[in-house]
Amino acid sequence: MSVPAARLVSLPYVEAALNFVTPETPRARNYNMEPPSGVPRTSAQYAAHRVPVWDMRPIASQLSLNNEGMALISHASTVRDFYDEDEIRSVYYPESVELLKEATGAKRVVIFDHTLRSREKKTVEPVTGEAREPVLRVHNDYTVRSGPQRVRDLLPDEADELLQRRFSIINVWRPIRGPVKDSPLAIDDAQSVAPHDLVTAELIYPHRTGEYYLARFNPRQRWFYAPLMQTHEALLFKCYDSAEDGRARFTPHTAFTDPTAPINAKPRESIELRALLFYGEDKGRATA
Repeated sequence: MSVPAARLVSLPYVEAALNFVTPETPRARNYNMEPPSGVPRTSAQYAAHRVPVWDMRPIASQLSLNNEGMALISHASTVRDFYDEDEIRSVYYPESVELLKEATGAKRVVIFDHTLRSREKKTVEPVTGEAREPVLRVHNDYTVRSGPQRVRDLLPDEADELLQRRFSIINVWRPIRGPVKDSPLAIDDAQSVAPHDLVTAELIYPHRTGEYYLARFNPRQRWFYAPLMQTHEALLFKCYDSAEDGRARFTPHTAFTDPTAPINAKPRESIELRALLFYGEDKGRATA
């Protein structure tokens, strides 16, 4: 069940411009490497739409990964330097495994990727050399096809057996420096996403081609954010679920410009982890 409209009326919100793929855009192609000569890095076209982005804090206890596809968690990390790759893998990964197990009831969690975003410290993509800045386009990291493919890519020897049971892909998003005023993260209530809102896009790497979703604007969508997030908080949001029983499967999301942020707001610094979660249950059963 989505957040009732009557409940939204009482929530604080900001009106922000979010960038959606245009209705005329067919299946888009995006290069995560230098494209062929004369080919643009992306074929997608975007248009900005002003939407209310509701403050989730007053209803955080009512939001869930199964219903809305998101959860705001208080969880302090012991990591001292998030720009230390070894410390992220040796400390933050195990912390996040336990966080995800506790939040979802998953039997097994496999963290397979993380991204640091900072305009100030100039983190870069390893292939393109471009700065990893907040992504100001509405998207979802996985599709119906690419979710299971990620299991096959990462766990090839176990994939056939694992794909017989329910699994999901969840992102853990955390500020490295708080409070976040610049480019906070907006997440769409999964129950307000219509199938025709999602547009498949190809992401082309040197040795493989992946898929993700872009999103069209729909006035029925319900957008949320957690203002002024601190380093002891984490946003969990679901990018894929193999269950098709009505629970959240996809949560489009985007960074956005908060019109209430001060002009001198410090550039956002954040880390996001992506994880496979296996539940040991049939695809249609809900436990978390």
